[in-house]
Amino acid sequence: MNTMHYRGYEATVAYDEDAELFHGEVLNLRDVITFQGKSVAELKTALAESVEDYLAFCRERGEAPEKPYSGQFMVRIEPPLHRALVTAAKRSGLSLNKWVCGVLERAASA
Repeated sequence: MNTMHYRGYEATVAYDEDAELFHGEVLNLRDVITFQGKSVAELKTALAESVEDYLAFCRERGEAPEKPYSGQFMVRIEPPLHRALVTAAKRSGLSLNKWVCGVLERAASA
């Protein structure tokens, strides 16, 4: 499965050999945004049109569109673990935020 991006939205793309058609879906939204095309150029255009249609639909309804992740999330942990993480970050010469980002990046790519 491959991915494409448009205006901060990420989509997965697959090829249907029987239909000879690429199809995709925007990820991480409650709303469903799909698109398709017979070539990469058509697929790029279809993704852009689908996202723009979604944004226009939201404007018409007076609703805020769902946005890709902001890059912020809260995690609640026990104080002893919090202390241990701060200590590990300090030993590495990093802020807690940078240290945790590094740990999460390594875990996500494993």
